[in-house]
Amino acid sequence: MIFADLLFLYIFMALCLAAYFICKNVTYRNIVLVLFSLVFYAWGEPVWVFLLLGSVTVNYVGGILIDKFKGTKKSTVALALTLIFDIGVLIFFKYAGFLTENFNAISPVDLPVPDIKMPIGISFFTFQIISYIIDCYWGTIKVQKNWGKLLMYISLFPQLVAGPIVRYSVIENDIDNRKTTARDISDGITRICMGLGKKVILANNLSVIVDTFFKEGNLEALSVTGMWYTVIVYAMQVYFDFSGYSDIAIGLGRVFGFHFDENFNYPFICKNITEFWQRWHISLGTFFRDYLLYVPIFGKRRKYLNLFLVWFCTGFWHGAAWNYIIWGLYFGFFILIERLIGAKALKQIPTVITHIYSKIVIIVGFGIFYFTDMTKFGIFLKGLFGLNGNPLTDIISARSMTSNLWLVLVAVILCLPVVPKIKEKLEKSEHALLYSNCQTVFNIAIVALSSILLVNATNNPFIYWNF
Repeated sequence: MIFADLLFLYIFMALCLAAYFICKNVTYRNIVLVLFSLVFYAWGEPVWVFLLLGSVTVNYVGGILIDKFKGTKKSTVALALTLIFDIGVLIFFKYAGFLTENFNAISPVDLPVPDIKMPIGISFFTFQIISYIIDCYWGTIKVQKNWGKLLMYISLFPQLVAGPIVRYSVIENDIDNRKTTARDISDGITRICMGLGKKVILANNLSVIVDTFFKEGNLEALSVTGMWYTVIVYAMQVYFDFSGYSDIAIGLGRVFGFHFDENFNYPFICKNITEFWQRWHISLGTFFRDYLLYVPIFGKRRKYLNLFLVWFCTGFWHGAAWNYIIWGLYFGFFILIERLIGAKALKQIPTVITHIYSKIVIIVGFGIFYFTDMTKFGIFLKGLFGLNGNPLTDIISARSMTSNLWLVLVAVILCLPVVPKIKEKLEKSEHALLYSNCQTVFNIAIVALSSILLVNATNNPFIYWNF
């Protein structure tokens, strides 16, 4: 089941909200969320629910043992065994085939390559549960001694399959003491509508352009202009797709009384690559920062080795393919360069130059992200600079630019913090009531238009469900 689906919007979500608000006691509300979350996750493939329940149980026991033997070697052993289980499960389901293929490529052995179907969202809920168990060991949170409450934290359907990666500390108090105010419901619904519009109206239509040239077209013959045009559109597609999901997740959480941290903050307005990753997929970036960047390796923090591991893992986390590893190390390289230059020196560079530099790096990065086929990846890189013998322009891409002008223009504008600035000014003016009414009408319009677009739409899941 996906958020951008009529079944979810008009049946699942409606039933969940009704059942949730009928209950007045937070314990019963937690039970409702657990039951609906398990149904949500089981909708596509019921068997993976048992994997989820097993992971929660192992980490529940691990947390109890860490707390019981706190300050002793037994606590460290409990942490290590739990992490081995969590990471082992992730490697088995997500990377077993990839690792076997590459082992066969460099050795005389020809092992059978396992064809293992990856559970949806395993990367997200595994990292979430890893953050919980490490925080238990570090003593930054209290160990959850109620299995059902830990299950609710991990399985909560708004963020279960594609994030954001919610830290236990963020909702620790909300599990037992949350309250939903009228403002929570209003802001949550608005956020859900905005996310739905990003996905259905923008991302899905931008994906048609990308598929036309990168998936269905003759990539080698695509002009230089067409190559840059398509990869720019793809960058916006991924942004609206993933930030749209995050908006819906945060909005749903808000309606239920949870206050998740933001996952995106207009990343394309960044002036350098370091700032981009402070604004893009924030929950993943902070995860690696807190649990890997500053962790001592062989008894000592090793600045450059830690940085390499962070960006290797960032890329590899996204998928079992070499392009993702290259993509992670590619961004890590530029972040290393920026660190060597220093923040003060970067600020002295003219803003126009830093913006141009960062956008070129980011856009090329999205091309690396797209092509899992290394042959096509090479064609893409050469095509950006006309090294395929491809022309500077072509009629087909020019027509696409013309026919999709308004879609692309709106997408570009919404990549900028224009709406929040307008909202801030109107809310502080004498037109606050008018703005509120317009927002309600706008929400209804987005839901109506999205619903119409979804009537005959084929299944179009969020991009990050693959990770």
